[in-house]
Amino acid sequence: MDKSPDAFRTISEVAEDLDLPQHVLRFWETRFPQIKPMKRGGGRRYYRPEDVDLLKGIRHLLYDHGYTIKGVQKLLKTNGNKFVAAIASGDVATMEALMAASNDKHVDPKIGGAEDDQIVGRPKVKPSGRFFGFGSSGDGETPEISVGKSSIGKEDQALLQEALFDLLECKRLLDQVR
Repeated sequence: MDKSPDAFRTISEVAEDLDLPQHVLRFWETRFPQIKPMKRGGGRRYYRPEDVDLLKGIRHLLYDHGYTIKGVQKLLKTNGNKFVAAIASGDVATMEALMAASNDKHVDPKIGGAEDDQIVGRPKVKPSGRFFGFGSSGDGETPEISVGKSSIGKEDQALLQEALFDLLECKRLLDQVR
C-alpha cells in the first residue's frame, strides 16, 4: 500500500526513492545542517516531505550538475532550501519567484559561480539546453548579452551559465592533458 504524499518516510524508503545508499543520506546530514529528519526512539529517522524534496535537490546538484558538497552548501546558504528543492522538481516558476523575492531584499541570488570548489567535471546537461531551463527559446537563435543594464536578465544568466559550463569543460580537458 502506497503512503500519502504528506506521510513521513523512513531512511530506507528515501534511499530507495533517491537511488542512494542509506549511509550517503546519513553523511549528508553531517554536511548539510538543513537536513533535519525527525528522530524517534533508537535513532530511527523519519523524513518529512520537505526533507525529501531538499534531498532530491541536493542529489540533483551533486550528481547531475557536477556540484561539490561545498558548492551546494554555498547555494543553500545563498538561496535557501526552497530554491534547491525547486531545482530538483524543475519548478522554474518557484525558482523565479524566490529569486524575485531575494531581489526585493536587495540580495542578488547566485545560481553558481566560476569558483573551482563549486562545480567539478562535466555537468550532465544538454549542450543546447540552458541551465535549469532558463532562457530556452527553442528558435535556435542565441540572444545577445545586454550591455548597460543594472541587473542581469534570465536570458543573460542562461548565456553566462552555458559559457561557464563550456569553460569548465575546457579546464577539465586541459587538466587531463597535464
